Amino acid sequence: MEITDMSKARSLPEIWGGIECTINRVGDKYFRQLERNGHLTRPEDLMMFAELGLKTLRYPVLWEQVAPDGLDHPDWSWPDERLHMLRDLGITPVLTLLHHGSGPRYTSLTDPQFPEKLARYAGMVAERYPWLEWFTPVNEPLTTGRFSGLYGIWFPHGRDNLTFVRCLLQQCRGTITAMEAIREVIPNARLVITEDMGRTFAIPLLQYQADFENMRRWLSLDLLFGRIDRDHPLRSWLLRYGALEKELEQYLESPVRPDVVGLNYYLTSDRVLDERMHLYPEDRHGGNGRHCYADVEAVRAWPEGILGHAEVLRSAWERYRTAVALTEVHLGGNREGQLRWFLEAWQAAVKLKNSGVEVRAVTAWSLLGAFDWNRLLREEKGFYEPGVYDVRGQAPRCTALGRMLRSLSKSGTFDHPVLTAPGWWRRDDRFFHEDCRSSVISPFAAKKESSRERPLLVVGRTGTLGQGFARICELRGLHHILLSRQDIDIASSAAVNYALETYRPWAVVNAAGYVRVDEAEEDFQACFRENTLGPMTLAAACREQGVALLSFSSDLVFDGGKGSAYLESDPIAPLNVYGKSKADAERHVLSLFPEALMIRTSAFFGPWDKYNFVTMSLARLARGDHVRAAADMVVSPTYVPDLIHTCLDLLMDQESGIWHVSNDGNVNWAELAASCARMANIDEKGVIRCTAAELGFQAKRPVHSVLKSERGIVLPPLDDALQRYFAECSVPLV
Repeated sequence: MEITDMSKARSLPEIWGGIECTINRVGDKYFRQLERNGHLTRPEDLMMFAELGLKTLRYPVLWEQVAPDGLDHPDWSWPDERLHMLRDLGITPVLTLLHHGSGPRYTSLTDPQFPEKLARYAGMVAERYPWLEWFTPVNEPLTTGRFSGLYGIWFPHGRDNLTFVRCLLQQCRGTITAMEAIREVIPNARLVITEDMGRTFAIPLLQYQADFENMRRWLSLDLLFGRIDRDHPLRSWLLRYGALEKELEQYLESPVRPDVVGLNYYLTSDRVLDERMHLYPEDRHGGNGRHCYADVEAVRAWPEGILGHAEVLRSAWERYRTAVALTEVHLGGNREGQLRWFLEAWQAAVKLKNSGVEVRAVTAWSLLGAFDWNRLLREEKGFYEPGVYDVRGQAPRCTALGRMLRSLSKSGTFDHPVLTAPGWWRRDDRFFHEDCRSSVISPFAAKKESSRERPLLVVGRTGTLGQGFARICELRGLHHILLSRQDIDIASSAAVNYALETYRPWAVVNAAGYVRVDEAEEDFQACFRENTLGPMTLAAACREQGVALLSFSSDLVFDGGKGSAYLESDPIAPLNVYGKSKADAERHVLSLFPEALMIRTSAFFGPWDKYNFVTMSLARLARGDHVRAAADMVVSPTYVPDLIHTCLDLLMDQESGIWHVSNDGNVNWAELAASCARMANIDEKGVIRCTAAELGFQAKRPVHSVLKSERGIVLPPLDDALQRYFAECSVPLV
């Protein structure tokens, strides 16, 4: 991906921030993002945002939160505290009053009095905070209208065009009446209207539906800009589904026009309609009553790829000739993807601004991440996407996105070795099926790795972790070099320095080591050379050459006496030689190189090799053999893909010190074998439950070595990891 020289730019867009703050209703239940991300009770977050260099923040003072029981009984304590803090910090809020909501229980999107009630609330806000200037009364009215009135996902759960049109008109009318009420108090108040802005593509049979959806995507903005006149292609459609002539005329006459068109653009925004439903997952199947088809993300099914930020901004500017902004830029998934996505948005905004398009800002959305958007906020399943901060620890933890924002806010530039490659949405391995691939070279095709790119150096070519890192780096588009013991002796300073000078890595992953726990009791010199001296040598060299280092430790640094899960801060007391070699490595590595990242993990299993307890146990049981396993030793098994993905993210975040990374849950070895047998439909009677003493281990092991993180990393539950193991396993059981 080309990195623009921002120093040559004549002017730069602003960097804004935003907090995922949705309060949506499903049936009689409200789902509240501010409670789940902790911001509701954490005012100090605002100081963190100021430290990023943010001067403008999309901020919620939500109707459902302030006046849940009626407009005569508002509770202003929360916005009083927060808005005064923002003013003291020099941050301008763009105030949101309704964010994917249907209002409190005394109204709804189909309530005829909804616009007047929202206007009354908006006026109350203006009277209380008359120094405010920027407002978004309703976020994404068209999108909320579709989800609430057409798809039946959110309240009032409509599934027809009549309800959709009514929800849309109510929100747009509410936006106008709210701004009118605000301007009675704040005459210069300005309107930022936001809308999701994707485009629909289709195979020829369904082009008519795509054409309709591409006109419909502008409806909320066209209404507010007074463009729904008698020549508008969707005016008759609106009238057919419940709009009245007089209310459409009101939009033409309204003095309220948006001051900034905010465009929220995601990788899922652009869609493809395809009648070949068998090519796509069943949850993408649907239709319009005339044809059945799959409705899928264009990024996964369209050879030319996505519309892109530049085209989204340009098309809105050309249509309305009003300042535009990217008001939500967020991507779930891995860290380099998040960095690449935001950089792509920033570069598009800078380029357009310097070509004459009035681009106001690029917004880092989901500063605190987002919960359960993968299920469209229909239920709470605990699925979390980190944003600029990761809120799963005792306090929000700044990710690599935070460093990016600080740099862009200060200088307009940011650099990281992972940004030299394109995001997965620009690569040709992103498709659902082979038919999606273009027969011609796409302008979005991934470029080949350059010899000038700094790689990730992975040591441990033949081991489970080394092979796993290589696979996942390939999947994530991370330039890497995998070395074996023959390529590098990590206990030799000369060999390590030669490798660092030759390959010029930005980081080293030490996935090598002595792993034979029982044999280490007799072969302790070899164990300490590989597990202690090697990491120490790497640490000294990486410190000298300014290279990040990731190395691994083990749950066997603990003696098991605690009886509950171990945290990073718990004292260590290894029971065997292997555990002592890891404990010594932790101490010496972090003494030599405090910026090193040391991961403690436990009992890992993966889908790609046969040398782990889960795979070997299943193979024996499938052959009809017995598996003897300890029922008195409790561990926290760790799925290798989850482990590696998380470690790579932490490495890019420049985290350091000791971290516990294992899947959420604990189990004894015997029950793990039996549970896997049941999931594989293999007779679990072959699992022989016994004690650790009966297994005759040469090295003493802790009876309870479950790991838990107090620093904020929680991998998916063990049951979920095991299900994915069976779905992804490429190792035959027999």
